[in-house]
Formats: sequence, C-alpha cells, structure tokens
Amino acid sequence: MSRVAVVTSSPPIAEGGHLVIARSLVRALGDAGHDAHIVITPQNPFGRQASAYLATWLTDVRSSEGRPIDHVISLRFPSYAVRHPSHVCWLNHTMREYYDLWDRWSGTLSPTGRVKERVRKLFIHAADRYLLTRNVRRLFVQSRTIQQRLSMWRSLRSTVLYPPAPQRPYRCEAYGDYIFMVSRLTPLKRADLRLRALATPAAGGVRAVIAGDGEERPTLERLSRELGLGARVTLLPRLTDEDLLAHLSRCRAVCFPPYQEDYGFVTVEAFASRKAVVTCTDSGGPSELVADGVAGLVTAPSPDALGAALGRLMDDGSLAERMGAAA
Repeated sequence: MSRVAVVTSSPPIAEGGHLVIARSLVRALGDAGHDAHIVITPQNPFGRQASAYLATWLTDVRSSEGRPIDHVISLRFPSYAVRHPSHVCWLNHTMREYYDLWDRWSGTLSPTGRVKERVRKLFIHAADRYLLTRNVRRLFVQSRTIQQRLSMWRSLRSTVLYPPAPQRPYRCEAYGDYIFMVSRLTPLKRADLRLRALATPAAGGVRAVIAGDGEERPTLERLSRELGLGARVTLLPRLTDEDLLAHLSRCRAVCFPPYQEDYGFVTVEAFASRKAVVTCTDSGGPSELVADGVAGLVTAPSPDALGAALGRLMDDGSLAERMGAAA
C-alpha cells in the first residue's frame, strides 16, 4: 500500500470539475488498496498568482503526521508546483487567460492593464514550462485540447489520458421529451447559444431543462423571455447528485456546447447514462469524445446548426436511442 497525495488548487468556496476528478481519483486509489487524500493549494485571483505559485512551491508534501508520502499526483495550476521525488501531473488545465483565452481576455483590459498582464503572462509561462518539464516525473493531460495548448514548448512531452465518468449509479430509464443541459452558467459554457438554438425554426417545440448556477443566470433568464421561449425552457439551480442522475436517466439527449472546454465531465456522464450528446466543433474536449453521427452530433457553433441537431433528435426518438446505445 502506498500513501498518495492528490493535489489540486481551488478558489475559496468554489466547486469545479477538477474537484470531482480529485475525489474520484482518491476513491479509485482507495479501492485499489492505497491510502490517498486530497491536498488543496491556493488559487489566487489575478495579480496575485505569483504568491499562489510560491505558496504551493513551499508546501511540504513529502510527509504527513511523521509518515512519508510515497507519491504525488497534481491536477492543475499551480498545484503542479509542489515538490516531490515521485510527482506525476495529470493536467486538467493551466491558467487559460494566459494561454488560449489571452486575446479574448486581454481585449477587455485598459492599455495599462494589458502591459501589466503581459508581464504576468511571461512569468506564468516561464514558471509553467519549468514546473511541467523539471518538477514532474511524468506529464499526462486530460484531453488533446489541453495538449495542444502546450504545443508552444516542443520539449514538453505529454500523454493524453481521459478521465472516466465519476463513480455514480448511472442508469437509463427513458428517452423523454426534453433536452438536458447542465453546466456552470458562465460565458465559456455558452448557455446563451443553447437558448438561441432553441429559438430557431428547426428547434421549434423542443423543450429543454437547463441546470446550473453562475454569473450569467440573470442574463439567461432575461434572454429566455426576450426570445419568447416561455414554458419550453426550465432553468434549475445547481442539482444534487441524485437529481442530476435522474435527469440524465430520463432526458432525450444532452446538449453541451462550451467553448474550448478542457475535458467536460457532462459528456462522459451522458454516455454512462446511454444518452447522445450534441456539441460543437470548437467545444474542445467534448468534440474529441463525441463521434459525430455515432454517439451524438457535432455541429458548427451557430444557433441554426445547433437548433437543427436538437430538432433532429427530438423528432426521431429511435435515432436518439441508437446514439445513446452507441455511447
């Protein structure tokens, strides 16, 4: 039996997919006979990332309560800054604002702010390159999308290792009369695209349940009213595990069209519930997992294309069942 520390970072009072991965990994290691625990390191806001990297670098993960820790598995920035002779990184993501989201994010800053953040970007890139090449024994990434973000460093070698669905009692009870959509309600999850897709003629009459919390909820509620979606759309708060599994088991299909998602647990949870997934060509991890026309539909990221895919699955229940069975 080995003692294993699974290290990830998180802002205070926040929940994300990386924590689900961390808990699932700890559980799997425990089932395999190891003594595994989660260690959460700081993830500071913009302007204070250097202190988070330093605090993580100084965090002692070599021993606990007088007993050595045999192995460390880190998951995301800046948790891979911890030092241990047997340190493997299973990368969920770096700080995306300084990588693939740089142009989108920096465009919202003042000229002075862009200069400051450009300096911080150089620091983050230098730190990440050192840590991911010198501080870890081996690097795995959770999708090809993540791997491509690191392609600027030719010396960095990584292996894609997709996470499985979390250990939950998935089931398929029916192929119901609605499309299920679940995610945090933030711009990158593109819940607004889902609503606009429902408002297209091809998706006329399609019902949807959208579950999740986040900064965009008031905007989405207003948009739903403006589009005249009415009772066709039900907006729910963040679901319990039991309610999540119930909706996955009873929906017709799942729609998950985020922008350049790192991985996307929703996809594999839908597959585990024998449900097809509708996603977009620029959705990152989900578009890697969904075989277009086999286990779901991969469309252009436009309301018309997405609406047509949703309408197709709602109009043809046998197609939804076949794709769900193939997932």
